[in-house]
Amino acid sequence: MSAYAALAEPSRRQILDLLRERERSVNELVDHVGLSQPGVYKHLKVLREAGLVAVRPDGKRRFYGLRGAPLAEVADWLEPYRRHWDAQLDALEHHLKENP
Repeated sequence: MSAYAALAEPSRRQILDLLRERERSVNELVDHVGLSQPGVYKHLKVLREAGLVAVRPDGKRRFYGLRGAPLAEVADWLEPYRRHWDAQLDALEHHLKENP
């Protein structure tokens, strides 16, 4: 699955937001996301397959962490759209200054 497809689901984006702060166990993610443990595991599987998260075993527990490299592809794809909106906002700012 591609990073784009993985990011399409709101619960997966919420999990990534939590992992942006630090590594977390599945139980921590369950507490924050409000899904069942099997539901969180399902989303983590998709995120792992897309390369967006990595798992680190620690005894019987597993910790999940964010892998930012695949997000660079998404950021690169978004860049022309950012430039477009920046230009639009600059034009609006110029218009508002010229026409108070």
